[in-house]
Amino acid sequence: MKKLVFAPVILLAGLSLATAPILLAQAPTTPAPAGQAPATNEVSIKDPAEYKAYTDFSTATDQKAKAAAGETFLTTYPQSVVKKAVLDGVLDAYATFDQTKTVDAATRMLQLDPNNLKSMYLIAYIKKTQASQVAQSNPSQQAQLLDDAAALATKGLAATKPDAVNDAEWKKQKSTADPFFHSVLAYDALYSKKDFKTAISEFRTELEMAAAVDPESTKKPPYLNDTLILGQTYLQLTPPDPVNAIWFLSRAEDFAPDNFKPVIDKTDKYWYNRYHGGTDGFDDIKAKAGTSVFPSADYAIKAAPTPKEIADKVVADTSDLSTLALVDKEFILANASKDNAEKVWAIVKDQTAQFPGTVIAATASQIQLAVTDDAKTDKKADFTVNLKTPLAESAIPAPGTELKAVIGTFDSYTQDPAQIILRDGEIPSEKKKPATPAHKPSAAHKKKS
Repeated sequence: MKKLVFAPVILLAGLSLATAPILLAQAPTTPAPAGQAPATNEVSIKDPAEYKAYTDFSTATDQKAKAAAGETFLTTYPQSVVKKAVLDGVLDAYATFDQTKTVDAATRMLQLDPNNLKSMYLIAYIKKTQASQVAQSNPSQQAQLLDDAAALATKGLAATKPDAVNDAEWKKQKSTADPFFHSVLAYDALYSKKDFKTAISEFRTELEMAAAVDPESTKKPPYLNDTLILGQTYLQLTPPDPVNAIWFLSRAEDFAPDNFKPVIDKTDKYWYNRYHGGTDGFDDIKAKAGTSVFPSADYAIKAAPTPKEIADKVVADTSDLSTLALVDKEFILANASKDNAEKVWAIVKDQTAQFPGTVIAATASQIQLAVTDDAKTDKKADFTVNLKTPLAESAIPAPGTELKAVIGTFDSYTQDPAQIILRDGEIPSEKKKPATPAHKPSAAHKKKS
């Protein structure tokens, strides 16, 4: 059985192309010169030294120098009427070159203004970025960083419009911040809490918001990367949801850089083939996924026949069930309806057969064998052979031993677990020939893997 190992960081670095956050502008504060009466939208700085310090800070063009000038101003004039405006400028300056100082400045801003959307955005952005950097080396730190970011994201989503910001500007700020906040909540649910359903809901909300503002933005990072992870998350559900996973994986592949397309395609096509039973129609779904973030209401993928459907069809289509290979008879006994299984059992019961197998477990009186390829892959016994004569201790085969031949008489079977039990078993010597021709397992019918 082919197994897919979920890799939450697959393509994360490649598709999350260091997208700096859009800084949410605050209303500017323009002080009136010292000694002059302020206009309606101005504040008054009466101290000439303070006014000069503020002017030097506000006109600085080098971001490191601006941050330093701002910190000096805040230390020298801690009660200034332009304190918030200066701290906001310091925050913007730090955001261009120092994450740690950005978080510090944003934290100070939230002490002044608990509703400050830009500060919540920046801290959450930085903590989410740091979480991705330690994902492999320190999962517990990753979880804590995401929890911290999620707390700010929740607060940011609930933030109300400040009086100084007009409705249009606030709508613009929220349209930038809210999709990101939902992304943070999705990452926290996925990587910290392992809550896949909540992660899926948050990712979908993020993409819905982004598409409502600008559909083209969903074709690029960071939304494209989250589209990919959304597809992967559907595969983490119990049971997996390959139909939705295939849509979002296909969309991610459609717009991914060329060097990443084959990686996504391999996973996407594997799950399509596993669910559908072939790759016909796969390219059509990829084409449709390129036209819409979400699938239409009538989107569906036809599922491959179930093992029961396959087994029942073999019985219906086979005129002489005795001609079936041993592996096909076992498949029918394990998966067909009870009536069809009984039809095959009526043919094999009390018959003696010889077959090869891999020892799963053995005692002096019983050998459990994996006979079919699927059983060998899963390392599970599908045949139990009760021996006619107990083996000497030295002759008991060890687990993993490949026996070229075992002889036994069909005695009973069960469908759950799938098991055929034989009596009067023996391991023939190389010179001994079986009473009936050997049944060679075929690969005509394989269970869905």
